[in-house]
Amino acid sequence: MNPLIVQADRSVFLEAFNPRADEARAAIAPFAELVSSPEHLHTYRVTPLSLWNAASTGMTADAMLGALEGHAKFPLPGNVVTDIRELVGRWGRLTLDRFDEALILSAAPGDGPLLTELARHRAVGPLLRERMSDVVYTVDAGARGELKRALMDAGWPVDDHAGYAPGAPFPVTLAPDLTVRDYQREAAQAFYQGGSDTGGSGVVVLAPGAGKTVVGMVAMSLVGQRTLVLTTNRTSVNQWQRELLAKTDLTPDDVQEYAPGRPAGRELAPVTLCTYQMLTHRRPGAPAGEEYAHMSLIGAAEWGLIIYDEVHLLPAPVFRLTAGVQARRRLGLTATLVREDGREGDVFALIGPKRYDQPWKTLEAQGWIAAATCAEVRLRLPADERPAYAAAPDRQKPTLAAVNPAKRGALRAVLARHPDAPTLVIGSYLDQLDLMAADLEAPLISGKTPQRERERLFQAFREGRLRVLLLSKVGNFALDLPDAEVLVQVSGAFGSRQEEAQRLGRLLRPKADGRGAHFYSLVTRETVEEDYAHHRQLFLAEQGYTYDIIDESEL
Repeated sequence: MNPLIVQADRSVFLEAFNPRADEARAAIAPFAELVSSPEHLHTYRVTPLSLWNAASTGMTADAMLGALEGHAKFPLPGNVVTDIRELVGRWGRLTLDRFDEALILSAAPGDGPLLTELARHRAVGPLLRERMSDVVYTVDAGARGELKRALMDAGWPVDDHAGYAPGAPFPVTLAPDLTVRDYQREAAQAFYQGGSDTGGSGVVVLAPGAGKTVVGMVAMSLVGQRTLVLTTNRTSVNQWQRELLAKTDLTPDDVQEYAPGRPAGRELAPVTLCTYQMLTHRRPGAPAGEEYAHMSLIGAAEWGLIIYDEVHLLPAPVFRLTAGVQARRRLGLTATLVREDGREGDVFALIGPKRYDQPWKTLEAQGWIAAATCAEVRLRLPADERPAYAAAPDRQKPTLAAVNPAKRGALRAVLARHPDAPTLVIGSYLDQLDLMAADLEAPLISGKTPQRERERLFQAFREGRLRVLLLSKVGNFALDLPDAEVLVQVSGAFGSRQEEAQRLGRLLRPKADGRGAHFYSLVTRETVEEDYAHHRQLFLAEQGYTYDIIDESEL
């Protein structure tokens, strides 16, 4: 019996207990988004953006409908078939090409009425210039990014063939002893597309631990021009620098962190690394349009490639910068395209469509990432804490649930299950983490920890001299701790799916002896934290992970 029920509103129900559930999940994952995942019935939704991302990788409407029909219990509603065909058919009907010093927006033959309609759209119309024919408008080159975003909002994504300005040449050669995995090379080539105008911008989606940095290096070697790498924090900058120096022919003079205090002309190396925080630093009292001094400096350099690490975390000012650098090749790297602010459409329009994706469970089956088990440990509030929670305003309830004092004992019990395993403990509330660090006599790394001390503790953990390390939210991203075997999440940022995925990702680098990894979440029963936990797990459920439920009494 097939496991899918497809509804007229483009929602799709998956019977999680069905023997064909995993097969069906893998078939629809490229073009459907998971909305909820209670124990027995998971709900997906087919959206315009999910369809366009799939279409941009070459997946056809027939292939999508075949995946649904091949796993559906009942015939597909007629409007769903029509919607999918029509929405997928929108991809490629509008193209953007170069025309002398300007651009032209072209519609497919016979689509003149569509251009007439878009010319009257409040956001699209002001960006169009001369109508050259029934299906062609000229566009100012500087409006390229804003037009793509406006068309996306109007429901008509544009396929950008306008090409790229050449950056300053700077060849990069991969180290002879670097083994590039097949999927890493495929991902870089799917982005580059032989240097054609149809490539050069887009997003590669791979699990944490699968080697997205290597994908970036292969892309750098294909482009062969000056490269800017934007990433989340100083730890990530250091990691990129280590990897580039170890796995390419680049020298320390070639790869440097952006340092505005250096002498004029030496702030930028041929491969420059910069954090999003530095890029979005505001100068107090600066005139409007000049408040982001570092952003304007970096935007003016002759980059041939800009790499956006953890692209799902791009802050709003970087979107504005990116709208103005559409003539540069842009590669986004991420483990998940989920954004909690709903700006996935901006990533699609301004960085580019999804060019390559590989399911986490496929990489796990091939041995490229560690197998992981996930468990949710549910515990109650102590009796003397329950009245305060019940009487608290709604805005305070998440914090009271998250810092449940019973989690201290539960944490010790979980760690006792894995007495010799390298273990990370991660949370969002510093007072809670301070108490737990004292309980475990283990160090805590937070935003207050100097970078040098962070690196010292990370190195001690890598070398096995430190078995347990506690982390605040600074541990969500870009940690190169390959031997971490257990992670206990004691609190999180409400219902953040991306944070859940990134935290599990801290464990997924393959272990030398093939051991698996163990991911625990401590969740307070009968509180809002239960609801948040369900939402946090959505992306991982979409990847095929399930959570065992452990009651505190079982510990």
